[in-house]
Amino acid sequence: MFADFFKRLSGHTPETLPDEDARLALTALLVRVARSDGDYAEAERDLITRIITDRFELSRAEAESLRSEGEAAETEAPDTVRFTRTIKDAVPHEERLGVIEALWRVVLADGHRDHDEDTLLRLVANLLGISDVESAMARQRVADAG
Repeated sequence: MFADFFKRLSGHTPETLPDEDARLALTALLVRVARSDGDYAEAERDLITRIITDRFELSRAEAESLRSEGEAAETEAPDTVRFTRTIKDAVPHEERLGVIEALWRVVLADGHRDHDEDTLLRLVANLLGISDVESAMARQRVADAG
């Protein structure tokens, strides 16, 4: 079902990547982070829906549909690199800091940090060109806003 999507992610240039693909890539990455601890909780699903509703100015129904597509894409995705490369190419550095904050919001949604989540966030931050210090500061902002 997502073969064309993954093919576009592998062979795109930033100028030709459709907005819908960038949205789906970010949503799938949010889902991947939420699932990384083996517990994809309702609070995490609701938070992902809120994040994409706000970020992409979608209705609740549109955001739930996109989240559902993101869940399916995440399941079929061979790796995390394709999502992060797409986001890195399509999103300026300052906005990627917002992506990291959104990912930390998902990690912290269930009230605790898991080793697998931390490991994945460190990888994702690096792939997005975000330093460990910037990621830690983003995590602290999210925790403080709690």
